[in-house]
Amino acid sequence: MITPQESVQEEVAVPIYLMLTTLTDEGRKTIKDNPERIKEVNKEVELMGVKILAQYALLGPYDFVNIVEAPRDEVAAKLAIQLSARGTVQTMTFSAMSVDDLIATLKEKPAEAPW
Repeated sequence: MITPQESVQEEVAVPIYLMLTTLTDEGRKTIKDNPERIKEVNKEVELMGVKILAQYALLGPYDFVNIVEAPRDEVAAKLAIQLSARGTVQTMTFSAMSVDDLIATLKEKPAEAPW
């Protein structure tokens, strides 16, 4: 018989990434002519195995900020390269962690200090 504790799987944190994007001249023309293209690209991103958690249009040197979940760094890198290769955006991607995760890591005591 399986107890409730055994049936609950340990939650595994999926890596979070912050992706800043800047439209190229071609990208600006594309979304000016077809603003819904933004949502179409979002669907394509999801098909690549990346979940968009939040997306905002920006004023300033970047046009969009996207907060995404990807299963690993290689998937996030592939997404950035594939989007940039289209010639409509330039990307800058950062790995991110929650403040709670950072605090927990800082509180960890190593078994033996290597120094």
